[in-house]
Amino acid sequence: MNNQKNILCFGEVLWDALPMGLFLGGAPLNVSIHLHLLGEHAHIISRVGNDRLGKEAIRRITAKNLSDGLIQNDEHFETGIVEVKLDHQGNPEYEIIEPVAWDNIKLTPQMEAKVEDGWALVYGSLVLRDKRSRNTIYSLLQKNILKVFDINLRSPFYNKQIIEDALKPADILKLNADELEQLKTWFSLSRVDRPAIRQLAERFDCSTITVTRGEEGAIIYHGGQWAEHQGFSVDVKDAVGAGDAFLAALLQGIRKEKQVDEMLTFANAAGAFVAAHDGATPEYTYKDLNQFYSEI
Repeated sequence: MNNQKNILCFGEVLWDALPMGLFLGGAPLNVSIHLHLLGEHAHIISRVGNDRLGKEAIRRITAKNLSDGLIQNDEHFETGIVEVKLDHQGNPEYEIIEPVAWDNIKLTPQMEAKVEDGWALVYGSLVLRDKRSRNTIYSLLQKNILKVFDINLRSPFYNKQIIEDALKPADILKLNADELEQLKTWFSLSRVDRPAIRQLAERFDCSTITVTRGEEGAIIYHGGQWAEHQGFSVDVKDAVGAGDAFLAALLQGIRKEKQVDEMLTFANAAGAFVAAHDGATPEYTYKDLNQFYSEI
């Protein structure tokens, strides 16, 4: 049955090196953790180095009861790391080190079999920066599986051609307001959001497009229907991971065939819950999220 099939998340497992310490992350890993917390069957497809950071990443991933069966080990490249520097106002500047292990994800028969038997495959744009991992995800995107492009533009690791190629197979597209503005420019879309989203859906034969707007909520175009949500007002502790929780909850709503406004509201609640807690992947259960949802 569909509700027992895996959701595969392909891409970077990395460490954010902040002034206050090292924090494990990467959007695909965060999405897989949030899916698992919501009770979904999720797997992360990635690659880490044969180094201390790689071993610690595996230890933390398995401690969250996620499988490491599709995380490869690289003898040459080190585990991914992002140097994060804060300016005098506390705003972060990122240096995403390259090349690293997740640039070198290899296609394997085990990976192909999991994808062929899965329900959805989530991928982003950062992992497309190197042709080795890019060729692997493009091979997997040929499979008969729901394809979810969580665009996540990270300068300077993208260009119009790479994004256009990644959009073509996508069934579901998640992006933020700034990324929508970039696509409007690239593809000569309407300057108004709803017509632009509809044009994107038609151009790339995409059944679902959702645009997150931070504290102002989100909009979704799903199966020809629209919904908007103004967002929930919470005391933000840490917004990192909120978009990943949003996507995980939205995918669960799509799988359960919820009404479009209901799934968008719950996805916004998931994002708000994470933003109101420390860390990208705070511990919670589906019941916790439902209680939070009912109280805000």
